[in-house]
Amino acid sequence: MSRRPVAQLNLAALGHNLQRVQQLAPASKILAVLKANAYGHGLAKVAQALVAADAFAVARIDEALALRTAGIVKPIVLLEGFYEAAELPVLLANNLQTVVHNELQLQALEQATLEGQLKIWLKVDTGMHRLGIAPEQFDEFYRRLWQCSSVQPGIRLMSHFCCADLPGVAKTEQQLTMFQQLVADKAEQCSLANSAAIICLPQSHFDWVRPGLMLHGISPFADQQGHQHQLQPVMRLSSRLIAMRQIQPGETVGYGANWQAETATWIGVIAIGYGDGYPRHAVSGTPVWLAGREVKLVGRVSMDMITVDLGPEPSETIGAEAVLWGPELAIERVALCAETIPYELLCNITPRVDYQYLCE
Repeated sequence: MSRRPVAQLNLAALGHNLQRVQQLAPASKILAVLKANAYGHGLAKVAQALVAADAFAVARIDEALALRTAGIVKPIVLLEGFYEAAELPVLLANNLQTVVHNELQLQALEQATLEGQLKIWLKVDTGMHRLGIAPEQFDEFYRRLWQCSSVQPGIRLMSHFCCADLPGVAKTEQQLTMFQQLVADKAEQCSLANSAAIICLPQSHFDWVRPGLMLHGISPFADQQGHQHQLQPVMRLSSRLIAMRQIQPGETVGYGANWQAETATWIGVIAIGYGDGYPRHAVSGTPVWLAGREVKLVGRVSMDMITVDLGPEPSETIGAEAVLWGPELAIERVALCAETIPYELLCNITPRVDYQYLCE
């Protein structure tokens, strides 16, 4: 029996979620966002499975080159753009598209002497205040890009929501209105909708939608779960019960002795911890699915182990499977107990975990 935690990745569920995006935004092309190792799911494997996506987006050039090395030929967009002019020939040689979001990038393109032209996505800041040119710069940047010999005709226009996962917040409508006004007289393809907007803001879909988290079956809304949007979880993180012991009332469990048994009970030890990516700040009471029933985490999360309360008469035996999140236990619930978001849980999975890809 291996004590190594296992992350099973259901590629059929991934395909289902992509189809769900298509159902929600039938008139839009899909720019599947695969940054951060495809949200911890495996960059190349996920890209290879998403055959119906129209293009892929990553944050950085090393991610894009890793996809090309893996044989991915679909268009790839660098969401953070290029960092220095020396990267431009690399982008061209590897058929990579780039976001432009500042003056230095624009100047580098204007000064470059390339043996071809690059596809450009011009990003405008409508309120996120992270990347993107100011709205008042938009017309000038658009004109200069069209005049630039290093740029392909047909500049794609984009922005990014900051509150789309908070339904009813006025900021989202303000951003949408600003973007619509900026692009109204431009005959270009546009992109604004992330996962949350794909689900709840159809007027923002435009020509390209950019699903990320929802591709992996997870709700972008903190108070909802993926199944409420007809999504299926792709990752199933599991491990094994490796020890059991009975404790008496008043005895404590774990570092800091901060959990104390109120009655006689059995404690189970599961071989996973923050060294594997399980959240260290998960509190006592966090659910774990063990051999067909839900039990609760007790005590602090250790580097290699967690402890759960099995109750006074447990039916489990050593070797029983524990699911930390997956179809049996929504990752959204675990994230709430750890005061974090599913994105972080997925991205924090470490190389100690064994990845297994399933087609069904």
